[in-house]
Amino acid sequence: MAVPKRKVSKARRDKRRANWKLVIPGMVACPQCQEYKIPHRVCKACGYYKGVEVLKQEA
Repeated sequence: MAVPKRKVSKARRDKRRANWKLVIPGMVACPQCQEYKIPHRVCKACGYYKGVEVLKQEA
């Protein structure tokens, strides 16, 4: 099994981990109700997707 010959420095270790950041999903305004939603998903507020009511909203 491979064993490291030298200690990995903190700087080198942290450079490798620099791209592990979490990404906030892009949000867009719903064309029907102007609530923010994730693109290419049904709007949770009004139930519309691409101008068609997909989910029936209960009062």
